[in-house]
Amino acid sequence: MGGQDKGLISLNGHPLFEHIMSKLAPQVGNVAIIANRNIEIYQSVGVNVLSDTLPDYPGPLAGMLSAMQHLSGEWFLFCPCDTPNIPEDLAYKLWVQKEESCAVWVNDGERDHPTIALMHRKLITDLEQYLAAGERRVMLFLREVGGKPVLFAHQMQNFINVNTPEDLMQWEKQ
Repeated sequence: MGGQDKGLISLNGHPLFEHIMSKLAPQVGNVAIIANRNIEIYQSVGVNVLSDTLPDYPGPLAGMLSAMQHLSGEWFLFCPCDTPNIPEDLAYKLWVQKEESCAVWVNDGERDHPTIALMHRKLITDLEQYLAAGERRVMLFLREVGGKPVLFAHQMQNFINVNTPEDLMQWEKQ
């Protein structure tokens, strides 16, 4: 998206992050945003805004770690700002199918979406060590800690990312 802050890109008159917040807010007790730029804009909607605690913004796992380090609660649901059509039962379905796993992520029947994940706070130490070792791959981390996918069959359209201007135009038409 040309280096733009994806969360602030407008889709049908609202920034992408607001689409996610409107879907997540009814599903969870508290919504927070992890952002490393344009902090004031995100704060303007009245939610907690956190930044990575690690230098050089080492990817999604660093944001996940920051959330788990700074927010209370046992479980954390993560969702990227560029997936505006997440289902209204996302949190519920991940929760009821987690069983004994301390991490679960979305699988749409064709591919995994590891950045849409439910994780337990007991993973903090494992995540700190993983990132300290220079690793950044979300899927690898989730598998290493015994996580598992949760199938959202026939819902591929709910997990499509807005990655290009063409994707954005397609979403605007829907």
